[in-house]
Amino acid sequence: MIERKPNDRQGPADLLPRDADFAPLRVDEGGVARVGLSRISLDLVVEQYLNGVAPEDMVRAYDTLALADVHSTIAYFLRHKSEVRAYLGQRGAEADSLRASIQSDHPPVTRDELLAGRRAPEMEHAPTGQ
Repeated sequence: MIERKPNDRQGPADLLPRDADFAPLRVDEGGVARVGLSRISLDLVVEQYLNGVAPEDMVRAYDTLALADVHSTIAYFLRHKSEVRAYLGQRGAEADSLRASIQSDHPPVTRDELLAGRRAPEMEHAPTGQ
């Protein structure tokens, strides 16, 4: 944001908007921060940025993203690292909790169980007496 003191002379900088730019984030019905009008999450943009992916490459990979939105989101992350990291930490904890809940309700299937299930339909259609 550009601030001008009352005594400053006017010039070309007066043409620049002085209001703060905000990240184009919206929160969906599930509580996930999404970028612009896309379904791409803040999590993904930050992860890609931290892994060295250029904004232009993100836009190529996710065609619903606007380049200006990606740049604004990265700038927002850089200005608010602790808050964004806290948000990402909470999202990670929620994902871990959900994963644990799913695994407790549906224990992993062993290789032997998979093979037995695969052979079962063959046994039903096998000719009798052989």
